[in-house]
Amino acid sequence: MATLIKESDLIQSIADAVQFISYYHPSDYIQNLARAYEREQSPAAKDAIAQILTNSRMSALGKRPICQDTGVVNVFLKVGMSVRFDSQRSLQEICDEGVRQGYTNSDNPLRASVLDDPIFARKNTRDNTPCIVNVELVPGDKVEVGIAAKGGGSENKSRFAMLNPSESIVDWVLEQLPQMGAGWCPPGMLGIGVGGTAEKAMLMAKQSLMDEIDMFELIQRGPQNKLEEMRIEIYNRVNELGIGAQGLGGLTTVLDVKIHTFPTHAASKPVAMIPNCAATRHVDFVLDGSGPAILTPPSIDVWPDVEWAPDYNKSKPVNLDTLTAEEVASWKPGETLLLSGKMLTGRDAAHKRIQTMLAAGEKLPVDFTNRVIYYVGPVDPVGDEAVGPAGPTTATRMDGFTEMMLGQTGLISMVGKGERGPKAIEAIKKHNSAYLMAVGGAAYLVSKAIKTAKVVGFEDLGMEAIYEFDVQDMPVTVAVDSQGISVHQTGPAHWRQMIKDIPIVPA
Repeated sequence: MATLIKESDLIQSIADAVQFISYYHPSDYIQNLARAYEREQSPAAKDAIAQILTNSRMSALGKRPICQDTGVVNVFLKVGMSVRFDSQRSLQEICDEGVRQGYTNSDNPLRASVLDDPIFARKNTRDNTPCIVNVELVPGDKVEVGIAAKGGGSENKSRFAMLNPSESIVDWVLEQLPQMGAGWCPPGMLGIGVGGTAEKAMLMAKQSLMDEIDMFELIQRGPQNKLEEMRIEIYNRVNELGIGAQGLGGLTTVLDVKIHTFPTHAASKPVAMIPNCAATRHVDFVLDGSGPAILTPPSIDVWPDVEWAPDYNKSKPVNLDTLTAEEVASWKPGETLLLSGKMLTGRDAAHKRIQTMLAAGEKLPVDFTNRVIYYVGPVDPVGDEAVGPAGPTTATRMDGFTEMMLGQTGLISMVGKGERGPKAIEAIKKHNSAYLMAVGGAAYLVSKAIKTAKVVGFEDLGMEAIYEFDVQDMPVTVAVDSQGISVHQTGPAHWRQMIKDIPIVPA
């Protein structure tokens, strides 16, 4: 007899799952990140991991998103051949309804990031639909469901190549990693798909990120086949690059490397690689017709005894309300600051509109003179919050606007995540400015430093509007100073040398 899966059960399960993964890291990620924290010798990387672990525990207890980018939802369905759905809707429509209900939950609203018409209008759908649905028909009478939320910062660093059959996968990975920068928020995982066709390889890479982190156990027992040998080799050689947490230089860049394979054409070797960030979010469950899934949270004991707090002995207080260009020019690369006062926000859409207005000679809605801009798209607040989780977005997306902002608006500094490219660094050096880096993966922690928030421009852009935040002791690192020195270049270079004298052991 066929198992009957009610439409309402699948919808409720998906809605519950997207909420669940927004504030609970998988236990395996927490445990392995804690190992990386204990082993880390780079002070900058250790501080970044401390912020991520503290943020993770805060999010679990507060049931608020780990990251402001609550991702595009991927739904992986393995449908038993004996299953029948009690619905007149398509699986896409059912899954979208689950995502819609999950993302618009008033107790924990999640940021809507999906834009309809990816080329021209790019209009926000406001409920994060549609999701990405993958269906496989398998033997059995149950439905296995995997839910993942993949943020744009890490997804944008995806790589694909059609290698010649004789070319080395390991060499290709090591060629790509440095080019990916730090916008994918390491330490995380690498998912690799090899074989099939182009689209099959990409799908396998994405699916592999749902696997449990087991590199520690794998190295402890030793590899049992060539694929496990390759996983260990890539893990070791990627970490030997010294990229480290947030790209600041350190011992751990990846916690694990996963590889899925499929038969392929004799002339082909498709290889896809997708990184997962510090906001690794996924959960699996099974529906058997008895009702919606019941999801079990990680035990609070899983989190290590790590609690990041501002350190006034190591970090320089900065008053944003009296900040001058001369003070910005005095900051040193790698210096940690605690920002207090009023800062503006803005990201892709706001910068594009500013560019259009300046070209037309129009007055901007806000004066950027001697101000600092934070690249962020926050989650909506709940309760007494000034703003929801508000971590930084990838700064390189604003590189093309940096000369305009520094040269035409009076802006004197910027805050984001990851490195800056040559074009932005040239503008920063030209205008004696500085770029400050906040930790990606610490969005809820950062939001606690924001005491008030109000929209001051481009309200129609939603989370991409210009806000004014009043912050207190917001932690940042000087990532590019006024001389154009970038810690995302100097840090990894230093730790590549240091690692030569440090045995590579699993995180």
